[in-house]
Amino acid sequence: MYKVYRNVFPAVHAELSYWIERAKSIPDEELRTQALASIEEKTFHCEGGSIYSVLAGAESDKAIRFVVAYQTISDYLDNLCDRSTSLDPDDFRMLHQAMTDALTPGNQPQDYYFYREEKEDGHYLSDLVKTCQEVLQTAEGFNHVHEHALKLGGLYSDLQVHKHVVEEERIPRLQNWFSHHQEEWPELSWFEFSACTGSTLGIFCLVSYALSGKMDTSLATQIERSYFPYMQGLHILLDYYIDQEEDEEEGDLNFCSYYDHEEQMRARFQYFVEKTNEEVRKLPDPFFHQMIHKGLVGMYLADRKVGRLKNAKSFVKDMLKVSGRKATFFYYNTKMYNRLKPGREL
Repeated sequence: MYKVYRNVFPAVHAELSYWIERAKSIPDEELRTQALASIEEKTFHCEGGSIYSVLAGAESDKAIRFVVAYQTISDYLDNLCDRSTSLDPDDFRMLHQAMTDALTPGNQPQDYYFYREEKEDGHYLSDLVKTCQEVLQTAEGFNHVHEHALKLGGLYSDLQVHKHVVEEERIPRLQNWFSHHQEEWPELSWFEFSACTGSTLGIFCLVSYALSGKMDTSLATQIERSYFPYMQGLHILLDYYIDQEEDEEEGDLNFCSYYDHEEQMRARFQYFVEKTNEEVRKLPDPFFHQMIHKGLVGMYLADRKVGRLKNAKSFVKDMLKVSGRKATFFYYNTKMYNRLKPGREL
């Protein structure tokens, strides 16, 4: 963690400063507004994802460059889909082609705004794509991870398309999508599967190991299995858990609302914790992956929004008990950080 605060986060903010300046020069007002808002409101996504750069060893700067560019694409497109007047799945699919191209060196940038009126972004999105491609071209182990990264990236893009269409079509589309994957993951419900696809952690892990030069085919396969579905699912379910009140007020889709009752949700969250524990032990550097796992639990549960949720105290207590001492450590440290940081709520 010392290395992360001393070296990783300053490098993340340097990269983000460059993209903020690029975003400020976007000609179209709406695209400029969403690009700037996506960075301002979701900087912590880039900070968290860039912790994986530690795995890249001497190539950690390249890993940070990739993570910041790829996560910035993700957050920008999420804003464009979430806050625009468009409800067109073709538009969302075309926008997310940028995430596929970013993972495929040699793919030429396309007209990602083909289906929308706002188009003039000053090459902002295509340059983010090219930045990712440039990093991946230098990763000697990327040929081993490309297939796995594309699979995880494709699932992520599918989720973004299905969950942003007109409201009455969202659940049928997500359920139909899951029906094509249910045989592989019969222990998951449709909404849990959807949550598992909504994280970029597996991609960041794959790329960082590829940059380290330690990648081979068996490791790439194991990373996918260790991160998808359980680690990624735990990540996004926690994210939805803390946003329950907010999403209910705004009428947004929240996967936690589809559990039959709170006890079922509590049991399933604990199941995801246990399965994640089991899977990350199979990876090299298990201490690192356990740190990410425990950090996710502790830091999300320490969020101020949790205090506004019904039965939150007992839920947090049970989750920390099943997650262990490291999660409790992250929980109390995050609580303290939230109290001390500037602009805290009184």
